[in-house]
Amino acid sequence: MPSLGKFEAIRLADPSITEEDITVVAETLRKGGEDRDYYYAKIEEFESQFAAWHGRKHGIMTPNGTSAIHLALACIGVSAGDEVIVPECTWIASAAPVVYQRAKPVFADIDKVSWCLTRESITSRITTKTKAVVVVDLFGNMPEMLSLRRICDDAGILLVEDAAQALGSKYQGTRAGKFGVASIFSFHRTKTISTGEGGILLLDDDRLYQRGKVLRDMGRPVPGSYNNKEIAFKYWPSLMQAALGQAQFRRIDELIERKRWIWKAFQKHLADVPDITLNSERDDTVNGAWCTALVFGESHKLKKETAIERLTSLGLPVRPFYYPLSSLQAFHEYSGDGAAGSPIAYDVSDRAISLPCAFSLTEEQIAHYSKCIRSLLNLQ
Repeated sequence: MPSLGKFEAIRLADPSITEEDITVVAETLRKGGEDRDYYYAKIEEFESQFAAWHGRKHGIMTPNGTSAIHLALACIGVSAGDEVIVPECTWIASAAPVVYQRAKPVFADIDKVSWCLTRESITSRITTKTKAVVVVDLFGNMPEMLSLRRICDDAGILLVEDAAQALGSKYQGTRAGKFGVASIFSFHRTKTISTGEGGILLLDDDRLYQRGKVLRDMGRPVPGSYNNKEIAFKYWPSLMQAALGQAQFRRIDELIERKRWIWKAFQKHLADVPDITLNSERDDTVNGAWCTALVFGESHKLKKETAIERLTSLGLPVRPFYYPLSSLQAFHEYSGDGAAGSPIAYDVSDRAISLPCAFSLTEEQIAHYSKCIRSLLNLQ
C-alpha cells in the first residue's frame, strides 16, 4: 500500500468558512441582541433569497434538515394510518419523520446507477393508504423527476423532494429543490452551504406556507403571541444560523463548483480503474456532487466493510454507503420484505463507500487517495 506521508491531514468533511463569514456572524450577534424584529427580518431575508434562487415562492428555515422534512410532512397532512414511500438507501432522516407523524414508512428499491427511486419502484409500493412519496436526490444524483411526478399525479399522491444532498444539481434545466409540493435542503456542517446545523423547507403553495409557519412556531398564528392555537413544534432556527447561511449564500456558485471539482478530480484519478461506479450525471442532469460515492463492481469481490477497514488502516477517512433502511434495527417493525423486495439497494449498499468531501481536499490528496484505492484492488 502507498505510504501516508504528507497526506495524513486528509479530512473526511469540513465546511468552507471564511473570515467574512465569521465577521457577518459576529456583527449579527452584536446587532441582534434581544431585538425581535431584527431576528425575524434576518431569517426572512435568507429564506426569501434561498427560495427565489430555486424558483420557489416561499422558504421556511429550520434548525436542521430533519425538522424541515418533518415540517413538510406535517404541512401536507401525513398522519396515523397513512403510508409514505421512501427509498431504501438514504440517511435515516428521510424516513424518521414519517414515524414522527405516526404514519408507516414503506421502503422502495433504487436504480442501480442513480441510486434514486424509479417509477417502477414507486408503483410497486403504492396502496390505497399511500399519502406521499419522499424522493431523495442521493449524493446529488437526480432521478427521472418528470416520470416520478407523473406517477404521483396519476395516483393522487404527493411528492416531497429531499434535496438535502443536491444543492446545485439540476434536472432538465430545473434546479433540485423545485420539484414536488414541497422540498427540503440541509445546512449541516458537511453540506455545500453550512450553518453548522440547519435546514429549509421550500414551498410554492401559499396555504401550505402559512400552515408551515404556524407549525414551526409552537402553533401560534402570530409570532410573539402567547395565544397558541394548537400543539406544534419549536422549529425556529437561530439568528446565527440565518446570518451564516446568508453569508455562505453569497458564495453559492463558488461552493457548488468546488464540490463538483472534487467529484471530477476523483473521476479523473480513478478513470483507469475498471468496474467501479461514481455519482452519475446524465445528459439531462447536472450533479451538485455534495459527496462522491464509489460502488465497487462485482468483479472486485470487495465488500464495503473490508474496504473501510483497509482504508482506515492507512489513516484515510471513509464512510459506508447508506445501509438499506429496512435492514436497520430502528425500523425493524417496518422492514417488510427486505432484501427480497429491494435487491438493488441491498446489493449496491453492500459494495459501496463514501469518499472524502472536505472543501480542504487538494489535487495531491485526491490523487493519493485514488492510488490507495487502486492498490486496494490490486491494480498497482
